[in-house]
Amino acid sequence: MNAKTASLCLAILVFGFSFSQSEEKISVDSIQKLLDLSTDAMYEYEYSKAIDYSLRLIQLAEKKEDYYNLYHGYNNLGITYDELLDSVRARQNYEKALKYAELVNNDTLLWWAYNNLGNIFTSNKNTIEQGFAYYDKAIAAASHLNDPDSRATPLLNKGWTYLDLKKYDEAYPYLLKVEKIIEDYNDPFIHTQLASLFGMYHSGKNNYETAKDYFEEAIRIAEKDSLIYDAVTAYDGYAKLQFKNGKFEEAYKALEKYVKYDALLFEKEKLRQMEAAQARFETQQYRENLETAKREQQYKDQVIEKSEQITAIMLISITLMLLFILLLVKNNRSRKKLIWELKEKNNELFRAKEEAERLSHLKSRFFSTVSHELRTPLYGVVGLTSLLLEDNNDKKLESDLKSLKFSADYLLALINDVLQMNKMESRLVALENTPFNIYGLMKGIVKSFEFTRHQNNNTVELQLSDNIPHKLIGDSVRLSQIIMNLVGNGVKFTERGKVWIKADCKSCENGKCLIYFEVGDTGMGIPENKQQEIFEEFSQLQANNYSYQGTGLGLPIVKNLLKLFGSEIYLKSKEGEGSVFSFEILFEQAEAEESLAEPGTSEVSEESVLKKALIVDDNRINQVVTRRILEKRHFECKVAGDGYEAIEILKNEKFGLVLMDVNMPGLSGMETTKRIREFNSSIPVIALTAVEIQEMRDEIMISGMSDIIVKPYDIPTFFSTIYRNLKLTVDSEAE
Repeated sequence: MNAKTASLCLAILVFGFSFSQSEEKISVDSIQKLLDLSTDAMYEYEYSKAIDYSLRLIQLAEKKEDYYNLYHGYNNLGITYDELLDSVRARQNYEKALKYAELVNNDTLLWWAYNNLGNIFTSNKNTIEQGFAYYDKAIAAASHLNDPDSRATPLLNKGWTYLDLKKYDEAYPYLLKVEKIIEDYNDPFIHTQLASLFGMYHSGKNNYETAKDYFEEAIRIAEKDSLIYDAVTAYDGYAKLQFKNGKFEEAYKALEKYVKYDALLFEKEKLRQMEAAQARFETQQYRENLETAKREQQYKDQVIEKSEQITAIMLISITLMLLFILLLVKNNRSRKKLIWELKEKNNELFRAKEEAERLSHLKSRFFSTVSHELRTPLYGVVGLTSLLLEDNNDKKLESDLKSLKFSADYLLALINDVLQMNKMESRLVALENTPFNIYGLMKGIVKSFEFTRHQNNNTVELQLSDNIPHKLIGDSVRLSQIIMNLVGNGVKFTERGKVWIKADCKSCENGKCLIYFEVGDTGMGIPENKQQEIFEEFSQLQANNYSYQGTGLGLPIVKNLLKLFGSEIYLKSKEGEGSVFSFEILFEQAEAEESLAEPGTSEVSEESVLKKALIVDDNRINQVVTRRILEKRHFECKVAGDGYEAIEILKNEKFGLVLMDVNMPGLSGMETTKRIREFNSSIPVIALTAVEIQEMRDEIMISGMSDIIVKPYDIPTFFSTIYRNLKLTVDSEAE
């Protein structure tokens, strides 16, 4: 043994003895200091320091079993990650903070924890109900406190969320409660927020003068106390109110103030974002260093444990101790090698994750582009083919034209299936709850298969039980997709047989009805060993008949859509004897006074409306197709190639409606509509678009358009939409 090895041995012995005798004492002062440092770093945007101090605070508090400061440690971590836009880690730390708040049973800590979780969950539209549940708990916990700010804050947050959802009647009671709580509480911040929210409520309820008074009060307080963010909020709501009520000069002045304060806020927000971005970079490095430090700490702990063993062994034999040290050195080298290999693997996984996210983003953009670029020419193909079929008198060409239209319809269905599957994989599909008539919906589905069923000489039967309420609330579009995919499969795989749709109400309790659906056929059936496989993407039964072609996405789409409804699909089938698919969905029952028109119906007569249409489209083929279809129904049509031309025509002539292409060079359809609404607020402007409705529905409707038609469209649906909007115009003029 050389001198260097002996010195190392002695140092380890001394370290082992000293460590066992000099453990660090944890004091209340050190915990409080770490809490102060963590909080100060957090509010100064030094997020890496805030995380470091919070973790050290948690470690010390755990050793003391100090639940109160464990709450503050995890709560500060949650706030820090929230500021860094890392909502997953923020939620995890808020939940840990809540656990310790419950152990301490402190109402102040409890309402704060519940309120933070409420903010996290209500920021995502898919978890709003969970957020409301946490707000309710925060309200209950704060109700025992004497602090008006603590009692008012969760009530204010819940009311604000309802206003953002445009649920004004639900929001109002919470605003009243806050008003009562802070009546004698002199805090300009919460008073100006409440005044703005009352303004938003009365604006939504069209109480113009009341909303105006509240916004002016909010502006007065915000300007007096230099509350920039609240001034921006108040002026924004005030400008929208004035614009909504046609007072454009006042709206313009309010917008000028809004822009002024927004610029100040932007500078502060810009500085904060720059600091946050730097902090995120430093935090990422800190996480990596933290992982390395943890591994090194684990190694040190093991070294300490081994050193204690070595100390005991040295009392017996110095020779055995030296052998053990040599073994430890060797083990250390192996450990370092393994740590290095692990770091390399982690880096490879991180790069692979980034590449996968990049490819996923590119795929979504590709599908969105392909959707528009394919649907636009398909509009011409489907439209011209439909017109040729109507005008054709040559029986020899009729079969070819029907085949051409069928091929175009099939291609459109294929595009829609692939896009639908991509959206569900990206979790971009969400259910919408709207009233609908289930009887009219089902009849429309059966009618849509009238042409297809004749190809294989099939019959399609509809069996609806009388106990089903006529008026339900749910996502009728997704329900239609499910039924049509199942019926389409039945019609395709059945020849000279029967396809049926059954629906029955299993129960109706507390305004909710459980509806049982069944789609069956007498076709070729599905072998037992294939009954699970057919629900996988791009899976098809092997068949020699070319008419069975398809993407293999219909049933996977059905399965995934039913998951959104909280349901699943069941299959009973025997080869050669047909198949029966069944599922159950829980719908809300609509109020009796709600009016639900069946799809495709219209009570307006053609003679009572102005059948004069302006077609705005830059594509000449689209112009021809739309014009020919309208002229077949005796509409007088005029065409504009761009938005500027359309505006000039509308200023000089009267039209019954405008059919507006959304995507046009120069002035887009939405911008054109906004300018039209400046001088004509009543004429129906219907959007014609080849883009998925969900991608831009809100933007289209906000621009002032009245309705949407997706290209290529079904002609009955096309005219149903047109006459529905013309009827609304006639009704409004009659009033």
